[in-house]
Amino acid sequence: MRFEIEHLSKSFEKKEVLRDINFVFEEGKIYGLLGRNGAGKTTLFNCLNRDIKMDSGNLFLESCDTRREVVPEDIGYVLSTPTVPEFLTGREFLKFFLDINETSVKDIKPIDEYFEYMRIAPADRDKLMKDYSHGMKNKMQMLVNIIAQPNILLLDEPLTSLDVVVAEEMKQMLRTLKQGRITIFSTHLLDLALDLCDEIILLSHGELEVVEKSNLDSQNFKDRIICALQEEGYE
Repeated sequence: MRFEIEHLSKSFEKKEVLRDINFVFEEGKIYGLLGRNGAGKTTLFNCLNRDIKMDSGNLFLESCDTRREVVPEDIGYVLSTPTVPEFLTGREFLKFFLDINETSVKDIKPIDEYFEYMRIAPADRDKLMKDYSHGMKNKMQMLVNIIAQPNILLLDEPLTSLDVVVAEEMKQMLRTLKQGRITIFSTHLLDLALDLCDEIILLSHGELEVVEKSNLDSQNFKDRIICALQEEGYE
């Protein structure tokens, strides 16, 4: 399976944020979308998720001998700031999600199995989510996207504000889930991208550039990436 972006552009007033992007992502890999705060990573994700309208561009999914346009069901989107219905308990939220997606979710498991998978303690499963920590809300947001099994999973800096233990749990989970889907993980942290991702893509000047990880041993190459990350941008 391949995810193809063709001629994607987006501007806000006179500021060109994304500039005629053409790129192909392949399944089974975690792609690190590396860029400074303000480079346009969230804008790119919002365009891919159709939360904002592209000025131009097309999105295609290619599998075997078929090629079709990307539809909303193809994409899962985990926001940097978790958005969950805080008036529900974790169990109520998960049951509601499973009920409304009953026809599309394959092999629905007992609810507690999902909580066990995400390492959410029994004492927390029936608490209102307004009382959840940032990390627990992030886990719930990640969980529903895992259950939905989207072809393309967009992760917008999901580990930035998590504690060390939760962040490591999430990284291990992403490594085990990457097969059969395309995972794009945005971050402004070079070390995190190197640790987690199979491929690194630099977003700079509104364009995407593949970074060969082997070249990162060169200090000159690292300096060029850091210089690019320090440039002014727009998110």
